Amino acid sequence: MKHIRKIIELHELTGLSVRAIRNALNLPRSTVNDYLIAYTASDLTLELIQTLNDDQIYTALFGEKTKGSARPLPDFAKMNTELKKKHVTRSLLWEEYREKHPNGLGYSQFCEHYRLWSRKVSVSMRQVHKAGEKLFVDYSGLSMEVIDPKTGEISKAEIFVCALGASGYSYAEASLSQKKHDFIASHTRAFRFYNGVTEVLVPDNLKSAVTRANWYDPDINESYQDMADHYGTVVLPARPYKPKDKSKAELSVKLVQRWILARLRHRQFFSLHELNVAIWELLDDLNNRKMRHLNKSRRELFEELDQPALKALPGRSYIYRDFKDCKVNIDYHILLENDLYSVPYQLVGEVVNARYTSTTVEIYHKNKRVAVHPRGPGKGVAATQTGHMASAHRAYAEWTPSRMISWGRKFGVHTETLMEEILSRRPHPEAGFRSCLGILSRAKSLDAQVVEAVSKRMLELGLFTVKNFKNILRNKSYNQVSTAPLEMTPPDSYHENVRGSECYQ
Repeated sequence: MKHIRKIIELHELTGLSVRAIRNALNLPRSTVNDYLIAYTASDLTLELIQTLNDDQIYTALFGEKTKGSARPLPDFAKMNTELKKKHVTRSLLWEEYREKHPNGLGYSQFCEHYRLWSRKVSVSMRQVHKAGEKLFVDYSGLSMEVIDPKTGEISKAEIFVCALGASGYSYAEASLSQKKHDFIASHTRAFRFYNGVTEVLVPDNLKSAVTRANWYDPDINESYQDMADHYGTVVLPARPYKPKDKSKAELSVKLVQRWILARLRHRQFFSLHELNVAIWELLDDLNNRKMRHLNKSRRELFEELDQPALKALPGRSYIYRDFKDCKVNIDYHILLENDLYSVPYQLVGEVVNARYTSTTVEIYHKNKRVAVHPRGPGKGVAATQTGHMASAHRAYAEWTPSRMISWGRKFGVHTETLMEEILSRRPHPEAGFRSCLGILSRAKSLDAQVVEAVSKRMLELGLFTVKNFKNILRNKSYNQVSTAPLEMTPPDSYHENVRGSECYQ
């Protein structure tokens, strides 16, 4: 009855057409037309309707017949069960219903009654997405094959999918993996595609986004949070096992699978770029398709709703960074990706946070930057800045090269010599403290003769790291007898089996 009153009011006060009223109220055109025909045939007026109750208006329009008395309702509980089966639709169930009840409900009323029934049975939160507010993020779950043209090796490409909340405007691309680097790179390309940023990101609980899932207080991956901070947006992950929290992403995933991946299933791709070009061509078709219930495409809704509300992109794209907490060793260096980076000597023993890209390492202590280094090659290189060295103003006088050598002397002359060699081979003695302490700490639990044998073997082979010490000890190669190197020079005289230089002229 609320719809009937509104239809009559719009018809009388605005003179809108049946189509316009249908669009305004989101009702079937046939329903609007039936109500207006009944109103025109009755003696009702707009002023009179405002004084009558719902039952009186219904009687004036449709006679004494009570609502639904001549039209039996379907078994909604059975209908709800049937709809959970594959390929069963409301249209099919309606046709079966009309076979039993030829004078039963029309299709629109059939669906409307079921909708009202389902709302009473399952009450759930109705999400209303504001323009420019949320970007829903997920992966398709289906992968695409990419063939290496040189080797013929087949790799699986992951399909990244995201959609805006208000318009459903979707973006999709293929990436090598779901790891942090690829996951964040897909976000930056999505922001360029939309030419703006939403207020909130709603990802699923994959490890690249959430390190620890929790309904109330999830832990966001540091690199992902860093990217969000760069773009001025907030990460609000979907609750675990609550797909309704990201229903837009779920719908977009289904649409991408149906209208893009299914169409590409018979094609072969020989590079990731080639696959993405094909995906983006079909993505345009998906976003330009008219949605029947709104009679508008996702692109039209995007231009009307989301695009004006998106926040502007920052001046530069995000550069991916990793984060790691490291403890400063006695040699005032931290170990990061197999390389050593110095910090001010006053931070020995403290925990610092390293933030590093492919080219730069920044080190922070209590959110204050204390050191910046070029990124090393990852081969054990030590990056030491003179200003960080402790020699100019020693804070820990007890840690001296002579003390390290003295500790080695307790085991024997070979261990003492090994300590001297390790310290002398570093650009600054303190840089060798780490290796000396590592060897000496391992030597504490060993017999002095074994330590001396291992040290002697290391000196013979020219090896000076803790790893070398452990390997020789584990393999017991310190028991091997050194042999003189083989003579590789040719003999003074040739014999019949040795060819001379004349054979090569």
